Amino acid sequence: MAEDDLIDLKFRLFDGSDIGPDKYDPSTTVASLKEVILARWPQDKEITPRTVNDVKLINAGKILENNQTLLESRVPIGELPGGVTTMHVVVRPPQLDKNNEKQLGDAQKQNCCPCTIL
Repeated sequence: MAEDDLIDLKFRLFDGSDIGPDKYDPSTTVASLKEVILARWPQDKEITPRTVNDVKLINAGKILENNQTLLESRVPIGELPGGVTTMHVVVRPPQLDKNNEKQLGDAQKQNCCPCTIL
């Protein structure tokens, strides 16, 4: 594949920092991009995705599906030649299991105090 056919992408994280830019083949799947993001995730972040399912990629207001390629997702290549397309990365908050939900609910009840009217 010619260098001109590659798509230049960077990924904007929730705090405004970026991963990339790097060049990707138009046949690259969104799931593959998410794997790249996981591998290159900055270690100093408090919020860290664990799997590709914890990450959503958004481009031009559209959530991209894992099984789609960049070409199928109709990722705009940028208006200027050599432009970089920025995709936004959203991380799903950690899911609580049943035990954690119960502990969280109990802790909230303990911290709740009755209101008194004077």
